Amino acid sequence: MAGKQDKEAAKQAKQAKRAASKAKRKQIFQAFTMQRKEDKALIPWMLGSFLVVGGAVFGIGFLLDVPWLLLPLGIMLGLLAAVIVFGRRVQKTVYAKADGQPGAAAWALDNLRGRHWRVTQTVAATTQLDAVHRVLGMPGVVLVAEGAPHRVKSLLAQEKKRVSRLVGETPIYDVVVGHEEGQVPLRKLQNYLTKLPRNLKPKQVAALEAKLAALGNRGAALPKGPMPQGAKMRNVQRTIRRR
Repeated sequence: MAGKQDKEAAKQAKQAKRAASKAKRKQIFQAFTMQRKEDKALIPWMLGSFLVVGGAVFGIGFLLDVPWLLLPLGIMLGLLAAVIVFGRRVQKTVYAKADGQPGAAAWALDNLRGRHWRVTQTVAATTQLDAVHRVLGMPGVVLVAEGAPHRVKSLLAQEKKRVSRLVGETPIYDVVVGHEEGQVPLRKLQNYLTKLPRNLKPKQVAALEAKLAALGNRGAALPKGPMPQGAKMRNVQRTIRRR
């Protein structure tokens, strides 16, 4: 009886894995189709990267007098290069669409890679959809602001003062997302954070998170993710005031 149940469980797990793999392939194909419609240079770039990388490996094999031996490796590496180009161009398009939209920085922070990042969205905000988000990680505390520079400057200063009362000598960094001098573009935000110096250990990050949990948020929460283009600002602001 137990053996039969194990076989049934293994069968179900295999089916679930197959279904997940099929869904993932479908998503990739849909992403490719959408990107191809918006990005006319996608296929030339992918084809070019495949030919350059694959041709380079085949050329090395030719110099070593084993061209056909390295041909399969060249094809695999060429395909990998094409996939990388596809991913980069999709990412570029997504960031270009999100750039400048309220909530875009919060969305980018939610996609931070790494186990030791702790993101708290909208710890301070205004009804004009300016916001400050708090990020904890190896560097310490990072306050990320998005919105009108003349408004987020005071928001950042107030939040930095609140946080500094609790964190002591822990480093506090602040950054404003944008394209003006001294600001960080949305597409470079993640790289900026990952390149900050590592001042804390993982256990210290967890302790810091527990310490700052009591601060809570000031202001209303922004919509999750970038606000769609064409959305009515007044309606969103009215919704925020009611929360």
